[in-house]
Amino acid sequence: MELKRKSSRIIREWYHTSKKALLIKGARQVGKTYLIRNVLKEEGADLFEINLINAPRAISVLKQAGSIDELIMGLSTISEQIITKGKTVVFIDEVQRFKEMITKIKFWVDDGSLKFVLSGSHLGVELTNIDSAPVGYLSTHEMYPLDFEEFLQTAQISPETIDSLRNSFENRSPVMDAVNDKMMELFTRYLMVGGMPEAVCVYAETKNINKVMEVHRDIVRQYKLDFTQYEAENKRLLLTNVYDLIPAELLKQNKRFIISDLKKGLHYERNENTFLWLRKAGVAIASFNATEPRIPLKLNEKQSLFKLFLSDAGMLTSLYGMSTKNMLLTGDSNLNAGGIYENVVATELISKGFCCYYYNSNRLGELDFVVEYKGNPLPIEVKSGKDYTIHSALNNCLNNPEYEMPEGIVFANCNVEKKGKVTYLPIYMIMFLESGDEQELILS
Repeated sequence: MELKRKSSRIIREWYHTSKKALLIKGARQVGKTYLIRNVLKEEGADLFEINLINAPRAISVLKQAGSIDELIMGLSTISEQIITKGKTVVFIDEVQRFKEMITKIKFWVDDGSLKFVLSGSHLGVELTNIDSAPVGYLSTHEMYPLDFEEFLQTAQISPETIDSLRNSFENRSPVMDAVNDKMMELFTRYLMVGGMPEAVCVYAETKNINKVMEVHRDIVRQYKLDFTQYEAENKRLLLTNVYDLIPAELLKQNKRFIISDLKKGLHYERNENTFLWLRKAGVAIASFNATEPRIPLKLNEKQSLFKLFLSDAGMLTSLYGMSTKNMLLTGDSNLNAGGIYENVVATELISKGFCCYYYNSNRLGELDFVVEYKGNPLPIEVKSGKDYTIHSALNNCLNNPEYEMPEGIVFANCNVEKKGKVTYLPIYMIMFLESGDEQELILS
């Protein structure tokens, strides 16, 4: 199955309008290489593609080439592909193998003879100067697993249906029961399959969850191989242990990651880089504690207190095992699905440009998420059970005039309903909550 991705728009706009280089970031197996290659071929680009793992000699070419002519000559000697000035798009994949690329490419972009697109895994880890790269010559875009809206193409849900659901979200109006039930059913499938492209394709072709779980296990094995490849020996075991502990921590009532659960006596301050590595590699995402749910939330961030989520909810349920997937499928009330629901909400929020926070107060209680939305703090509660109308912490915060919260949202197994300042939304409508931040790309 050929999957349509929202990120394809970014690549097309860059190809037709931008003079900058484009860097596609994202975790392994989210579909970066496939999407770049296919979109540019669809646009009729003259594409020169080089993979720095498969063609390691290209690294020495990139290191030694000064001018654009030297670059063309060097790459032409190690490939049968032809590079033509003013026409060719040079696609350098697995660019993390050449850490100096982000600064080196400036001079080739300034020349203007070729267009460059870069991609690879662990870019946030390996290319440490990405965030400080001047925007004058480089645009970046981060890819994630398929979100729920992208996943819906496996069920042939029409654009008209999605538009109707979006209108219900925006107008806070109920959805027809039959449609709502169908969407809840599809959301449950998404929790089981997730958004990793290979897993989605295997599901679409076979409907076999065992085969989906095999894909997830292969990806986890690759992640753990990466831990050993990119990190010092004394950190490899800790990285693996932290990653393996995430599913168990999400089963706890408050879901906060407690580093001492790994080993008594461990402290976050001494192991901060381990958590940073997992986040920068894109295999885990974090929701940090906000000491006060006020705008700007960043000023109230406490990085030593956080929740860790996996980058894909389907991989999380695979790690829990087939019994969990069966309980999701049958709606078994004995399943503790709170962590799974929170995980998928976190991945959706991050993919849409939100920074995730949670709030915890001995006096007011705990909010699952707080994000900045339309200039105000938006408190979000995520409920997997039938008692979704019970949310004392949300009520306490909404009733506190100091926090200036015009609305609170409860995502649950329900239909759309508004009661005072609280809006109840079916969990799948998280796909419509947009940050409004144009932070993906600035084209020139």
